[in-house]
Amino acid sequence: MVLEDAGLDLLFRAARTPAAWNDSPVTEETLRRLYDLVRLGPTSGNCCPARFVFLRTHDSRERLRPALSEGNVARVMSAPVTVIVAYDPLFFDRMDVLNPTPGVRSWFAADVGLAEETAVRNSTLQGGYLIMAARALGLDALPMSGFDSLMVEETFLQAHGWRANFLVSLGYADHAFDTPRAPRLEFDDACVMA
Repeated sequence: MVLEDAGLDLLFRAARTPAAWNDSPVTEETLRRLYDLVRLGPTSGNCCPARFVFLRTHDSRERLRPALSEGNVARVMSAPVTVIVAYDPLFFDRMDVLNPTPGVRSWFAADVGLAEETAVRNSTLQGGYLIMAARALGLDALPMSGFDSLMVEETFLQAHGWRANFLVSLGYADHAFDTPRAPRLEFDDACVMA
């Protein structure tokens, strides 16, 4: 099965990073549907290290404000939801549920460097799934890395022991503020056939 042009447009060709949001809310049901799609994406060894904190209230976004770089404040504060895409450095403690391979937990528990690399790489991958799943559900997504990760961790993640990877604001774009797509590299500039 191959997506038709309408699906490819929705996920890639017509999708834009929103410059402004309209007033439509994002429901908890939509966020649950979103996660139900995200969790199905593959990760190495099915390690699933990503953790997601959905900031839905004005108060939670105000708590995030001091951690944001200046250029991200307005779009985050006006977004219906901002997601902290985080990872659990101890993701391997759940491997008995996620992967039946004998001894797989010990691969990561015995090697802090491997565990960290695996957690960062695969939570980033899961964050990419979040963006694609959001678009598939009709949401617009604004990923960003302009924030103080230590402040985000102290404010939102410390109780769980999670680490911040990046942020994604979600909502419905106000298309009156759309801009043309920024240039992208052509195949020959970015790809090599070996």
